[in-house]
Amino acid sequence: MSFDKDAQDWLEAELADTLDEEWEIELEDSILSREIKKIYQKEHPDMLPRSVYFRELLRLQAELIKFHDWVQATGQKVVVLFEGRDSAGKGGVIKRITQRLNPRVVRVVALPAPSDREKSQWYFQRYVPHLPAAGEVVLFDRSWYNRSGVERVMGFADEDQVEQFFQDVPEFERMLVRSGIKVVKYWFSITDEEQQMRFLMRIHDPMKQWKLSPMDLQSRIRWEDYTKAKEDTFFRTNIPEAPWYIVEGNDKKRARLNCIDHLLSMFDYYEIPHDEIHLPERVYNKDYERAVLPPELYVPKKY
Repeated sequence: MSFDKDAQDWLEAELADTLDEEWEIELEDSILSREIKKIYQKEHPDMLPRSVYFRELLRLQAELIKFHDWVQATGQKVVVLFEGRDSAGKGGVIKRITQRLNPRVVRVVALPAPSDREKSQWYFQRYVPHLPAAGEVVLFDRSWYNRSGVERVMGFADEDQVEQFFQDVPEFERMLVRSGIKVVKYWFSITDEEQQMRFLMRIHDPMKQWKLSPMDLQSRIRWEDYTKAKEDTFFRTNIPEAPWYIVEGNDKKRARLNCIDHLLSMFDYYEIPHDEIHLPERVYNKDYERAVLPPELYVPKKY
């Protein structure tokens, strides 16, 4: 009887910790100044209730664990590309996908700007080492589509390089698919007005200012150029083997749920049975005496 009550108390504490983790991640949405929050809520009157959002997020994350186990057990190879407008919510979705999964099975790749050596390589070469082996999922936070997006718009790649990319990328992705890699491509879309509001929120939020880069600010100036680049990319690279899927991102919470739900729907995964786990008895050695460590090795207990 005592054990049952202790177990129940422990489970309740674990649930509370889980919810605390969720609140901590969502903190970024709740530290805004009152004025900015009022403006944001006025522009988003039909926001998803927190209770609904958390319930659905936890349900989908439980499904992601089943998917993660299935990928590992059956040796699947999965690549998911996250592209789209700056501040459209790619990072938030990636964070929610990976939150409860083993990073050795589901890993994120976010490559920095190419070095001078990498610029001289075959364009796709720097991405190839990050492709998944059997039993792995790789999430690219921006990918080889930098060439037809930011590199094209900002002038880092000339038109000949962009045209070569458009000729090469369909066959490159077909090669990946033929090798047994499932390729899923998401484009996160938001309106001009929504992007402007999110940039202003970042400017006025000291905990988000690090997210603003010179490239982000240029995306405001070059909104139409990015739109044309996106349309060209869709027209040239939307192939049956690896089609594009557009995630409407004006509502961040709905976008997260919709994207995760859609990703899961792309696979016929199933729950992998696991052997029952039994905690082994602690082994005691009567001759062992634990050493006393010096106090300076310990982190100070400030909290």
